Amino acid sequence: MKEQWKQLTEGFKWKGNIYVALALSLLLMMGLYMVCRISFYFYNAEFFPDMTLERFGKIMLGGLRFDLSALLYLNSLFFLLLIVPFPFRFSTGYYRFPKWLFLVINSIGLFVNVADTVYYQFTLRRTTLSVLRQFENEQNAGSLLFQFLLDYWYAIVFLAILIYIMAKAFGLIKIEGPQLKNKTVSYVAGTIALLLIVGLVIAGMRGGFGESTRPITLSNAAQYATAPKDVNLVLNTSFALLRTAKTPVIQRVNYFSSNEEVEKLFTPIHTPHDSLTFQPKNVVVIILESFSKEFFGVYNRNLDNGTYKGHTPFLDSLIGHSRAYQYSFANGRKSIDAMPSIICSIPSIEVPYVLSHYSGNKVNSMSSILKEKGYYTSFFHGAPNGSMGFQAFANLCEFDDYFGKDEYNNNDDYDGIWGIWDHKFLQFYAQKMNGFKEPFYTNFFSVSSHHPYNLPEEFKGKFKEGDLTIYKLIEYTDYSLKKFFETASKMPWYKNTLFVISADHASAQIKVPEYNTAWGYFSIPIFFFQPGTDWNSFTPEIIQQIDIMPTVLGALHYDKPYVAFGRDIFHDKTRPFAFNYLDNTYQTFRGDYLLQFDGTKTIGLYDFKKDRFLRKNLMTQLPDTSRVMEDQLKAFIQQYNNRMVDDNLTVEGSQLPLNKK
Repeated sequence: MKEQWKQLTEGFKWKGNIYVALALSLLLMMGLYMVCRISFYFYNAEFFPDMTLERFGKIMLGGLRFDLSALLYLNSLFFLLLIVPFPFRFSTGYYRFPKWLFLVINSIGLFVNVADTVYYQFTLRRTTLSVLRQFENEQNAGSLLFQFLLDYWYAIVFLAILIYIMAKAFGLIKIEGPQLKNKTVSYVAGTIALLLIVGLVIAGMRGGFGESTRPITLSNAAQYATAPKDVNLVLNTSFALLRTAKTPVIQRVNYFSSNEEVEKLFTPIHTPHDSLTFQPKNVVVIILESFSKEFFGVYNRNLDNGTYKGHTPFLDSLIGHSRAYQYSFANGRKSIDAMPSIICSIPSIEVPYVLSHYSGNKVNSMSSILKEKGYYTSFFHGAPNGSMGFQAFANLCEFDDYFGKDEYNNNDDYDGIWGIWDHKFLQFYAQKMNGFKEPFYTNFFSVSSHHPYNLPEEFKGKFKEGDLTIYKLIEYTDYSLKKFFETASKMPWYKNTLFVISADHASAQIKVPEYNTAWGYFSIPIFFFQPGTDWNSFTPEIIQQIDIMPTVLGALHYDKPYVAFGRDIFHDKTRPFAFNYLDNTYQTFRGDYLLQFDGTKTIGLYDFKKDRFLRKNLMTQLPDTSRVMEDQLKAFIQQYNNRMVDDNLTVEGSQLPLNKK
């Protein structure tokens, strides 16, 4: 028997064995992905405060599951080419293709992980496939890429080192064979190995072996997260891209079984009860790129023993004559989140609305609603036309005209990357409005306060950089707005105009520690200014971007029903709240509290006004508060998701059941 076994296994050895080589290749990439995760943490350590060794160990251990899944997806063809039970797989000519396939595919995998290490600070989440759609229409993609390579050269060097290590180590893994001399045994053993490896690979891709195991998704990373933001360390970017390739993120939910239950807790249907006559004031909405609340003096009187001046002297003075709110929040972390939030009162959940499968839904916007009242509507953005998908969304919102870099038609004022300098485009904006027939509604979106934070040549030295490179651009855009208002105030339409000023999202650059929190990441200015009306109102109330549309319509005494997920901050008697989405976690603000919800259960409740760093979880101490806030949030999500899936974002479709199967 021993002799027969010896004959059957003659030639077999571990060194050079093809299956051992496959295992070593996989272990090599697992090790490099772990290096990427460690570098991701250290580069972004400021966003993960209070990290402990135990917490980091849990993250690293959980990350192995997602690394294995991603690498098996990426290398599935490489594996298949080498486990087919035929002798030609050992030939030098045949092996050349899978060898290069391995190097190219895994180089791409390393690239996206290294790139995300530096990009994370702008989004605070792992990059998903939606980012490709976000930049697909960029005419300045080449300039952006060049600037990225220039600014983050060290990331390119790090990537090159990783690829070099991968290539050298992979080159040391040798394959010899066929090792079994008996051809029948070789084929049988190879076939068994093929079936076994395919089964193991599929299980690894899915994240488990159980029959009921569903393929793991981004949300499964929460299992290894001590804090919600830890999911971004557990995940890797390859996995995030692969798992969002075809998934329709927004899906129906049925937290409540009847429409009546949902409507009682939250409804987006606004039915005006105002008996006053509609007032056709002009409406000007100004959206400022990356203007965090941290940059304002008026919002931060508690800093530096009350001596903090900020970097927005003009806007601070304007807020002194406006209706402003201490607790004002963005509904997202990207510019493309701000567009539907402000213009249509539609927030983004999980994926930016304009990049979702439902971005073609019929919506009501400030533009479409006010056009019914005889308004002329326009959108201004100094970037190349088509940039960020803004022009397409403006068309969806039924703006009459779009004014971009093409309409400005003077490349001498182009910054070379993002668009026309703010001080130039704002003057163009004011002059264009002077020719509009009243009443008009118009949107302006600034561009200059954006990475790489360059100033126009004539302003270099006028504004100081300070501790953050963005400061000089914030001061520059603030100065540009001052000049805009000086020009606009001399024009005949000015006194009959309601101005709304908001940021699109908070900046990626943070200095004040309390803004490096789950509420700070969304803290932006939102205020309303009306010439001749000295509101001088600065209240400790909660407001969010999706409140802008219903508030504007309420200020004009609009008299028809419409759909909006926000509230009229001037008139609504419902309790103020705010909503946003971070680290695969839903967040809602109400009263003094911030509640975090993972889609199934509440995971955190904090007094964000007193506990600025969110260190004390009050979930178990205040169960009634948690329950009330969770129920309202569930109703909000159910209204949003189900209306989105049903293409039911207008009053015309509002009678559709929200809980249908």
